[in-house]
Parts: sequence; structure tokens; C-alpha cells
Amino acid sequence: MLLRYRYRLYPTLSQQQALARTFGCARTVYNDALRVRKDAYAAGMPCPRIGDLSKSLITEAKRTPAREWLADAPVGVLQQALRDLDKAYRNFFATLANGGSNFGKPRFKSKRDGRQTARYTRSDYFRVLPSGKLRLPKVGEVKVRWSRHLPSAPSSVTVIKDAAGRYFASFVVQTDPSEVLPEVAHEAGIDLGLTHFAVLSDGRKVSSPKFLRRAERKIRKAQQALSRKEKGSSNRTKARTRVARLRALAANARKDHHHKLSTQIIRENQAVYVENLSVKGLARTRLSKSIQDAGWSMFVAMLEYKAARYGRAFHRVDRWLPSSQTCHVCFVIDGPKPLNVRTWTCGACGTEHDRDVNAARVILAAGRAERQNACGGAVRPAA
Repeated sequence: MLLRYRYRLYPTLSQQQALARTFGCARTVYNDALRVRKDAYAAGMPCPRIGDLSKSLITEAKRTPAREWLADAPVGVLQQALRDLDKAYRNFFATLANGGSNFGKPRFKSKRDGRQTARYTRSDYFRVLPSGKLRLPKVGEVKVRWSRHLPSAPSSVTVIKDAAGRYFASFVVQTDPSEVLPEVAHEAGIDLGLTHFAVLSDGRKVSSPKFLRRAERKIRKAQQALSRKEKGSSNRTKARTRVARLRALAANARKDHHHKLSTQIIRENQAVYVENLSVKGLARTRLSKSIQDAGWSMFVAMLEYKAARYGRAFHRVDRWLPSSQTCHVCFVIDGPKPLNVRTWTCGACGTEHDRDVNAARVILAAGRAERQNACGGAVRPAA
């Protein structure tokens, strides 16, 4: 399977300037192609092909005084910007066809965006040197902090500059299938919440770290300082960077917590079951900040890809499952209960339940049942 490995970059001042030129060139080609496609749609004309766009917006544009500076970026980065726009449109049209809201209409990129990217493919001849540095065309040899080894040769690398002014290299690599973990007998159902971040079916409760809440005071004071700075001044730029760094610290701490917990759960269980929560819908309620601070979607996504990577089973149960109302012993639905009720007694069998632990065990039972009843094998008899 394909995975991304991300590392911190430390470019010099001249390399930062070269990367800024590359970001600007890729952004300009993307915006020019988006404008051409919008004009073609407004005129009722067919969508231009990537080859035609590459010829007009890159090859021929470099010969004009208005776009001759496109030669400051590798041609592969510029062509990748066209492919990224085409993929954005395909995702948008697929969303319209399925009636969902996962991908919106492609928008123009701004040089004032906090996040700038440029993607290098093998055609650009980027290379990881034996010295540990990353050689990028028209940039040079950039220092990399290798936190772990790459499992194989990367097929592409995306250089990212975030709002906090940090640089990263994101490699796409093919992982080794020999990483499958030995089988274990234990399975787990997980009930996600706010009081406890996760409650497992074996009774374990993981407290909610609330990283954003803990950093809220520092962020608020930094934002107040930012609001007092004059627009366009260098002090305002420094204050904006400080706010971005404080938010990045909270996000990094949350991601580190999710990675450690998801890895532990995948290693200890042969199958993992979670509810298919509508996090986007829950984020519209009065608990929006707490739900976004918890990061349920990111955690579940980590569980899913790590289960596929290490040979574990992962399954989402129906979000309408009444896990908090059902007794995991006799499976009788006891009726809805307010959130302040944390323990309850089943009226059918008399078992006393912890609300969250019982919900996790109901999710485990429902996940096992759905997994066993899942479609598999051929229906037609062999000829």
C-alpha cells in the first residue's frame, strides 16, 4: 500500500527564496489553468486537455515577457500543478454524482495562503543523497531531519511550507507487505466520547487530553497581540506566525497522541470496531469546539489505514445503532437516557451497566455480527 512519510526540512535563506519562487510558479500555472477551464465552461466549450494546457500555459508562456519567470521552477512541478487541478475537478464531479459534500469546487490559490506546496515527481530528478540531504532541482541540497527510515524509494515528494513558517518534505512510498503482525485472539469495540476520548470494550478508558483547551489561554493572548499590530507591518507578520505556531503545537500534540493510541490498539487486537459517526454534523452543535478538539475523524482514519497495513480487520458499525440504550447481555433496548445518566440497570435482566463500557461492548457485538454476515465468495455455482 502507498503511504506518506513526512520529515522536517531546514532550507537556508537562499533555498527558501528558491522554494518561494517554485511555490509561486506552481500557483500561477494552477490559477491560469483554472481560469481557462472556467472561461471554457462559461462559453459552452469543451474542457481543454492537460496536454493543450501544458503547451499553452507552460511551454509557450515561458516565451512571453509576462510569464518568462516560469523557467525558475522545474517543468515537472508545473505539469504536476495541472494534474492536481484535473484531479480536483474529478473529485468535485464525483462528489456531485454521489450527492455528497466531500469535495468542493476548485478555487484560486493565493500567495497569502498560510500553506504553500510544490510537488516533485521522478521526472524532476529529485534525489535523497547518501549524506542524508534532499537534492531538489533549482533549489539545491536541503537539510532533512530523518526521524525514521524510508521503507523504499519514494515516487514523489511534496515540499510544504505551513503557516508557522516551517518546511516539510512529504514522500510517497510503497510499504513492504511483510509488516503484517502475528494474529491475536482479542477484538475491541471502541466508543468515542468527550468525557473520555475512547472507551474500549474490555473496560479501559482513555482520558480526553483536550489539547486545544489547554493551549487556549496562550492562543487567546497571542491573538489579542496580533489584533493590536498595524496591518502590513513586520510586527504583524511575526505576531501572525506566533499564533500559527501555538496552534501547530496543539495540533502536533493531538496527532502524536492519536498515533500512539491507534498503534497500541491495532497491535493488541485482531479486529477493531467503531461507530460510523457523522463528525461534520456533530460539529454544528454547541459542542463544536470540544468535538473538533477531540479529532475523532483523524483517529478513526489512523485506525483504518494501520489495520490495513498490519493485517488487522477494521469495521464501522451503523451510526444509528442504539449502543447507549441496548444491554450487551440480553440485547434488550431499554430506551433513551439523558447524557447525565452514566450508569443504568437493564429492566430485562437486571444487569448494572457503565454507560460507555456497555456502548463499547454493544459496538463490539454489532461489529462481529455485521462482519460475519458480510458478503463474501461467489453466489453462482461453479460451471
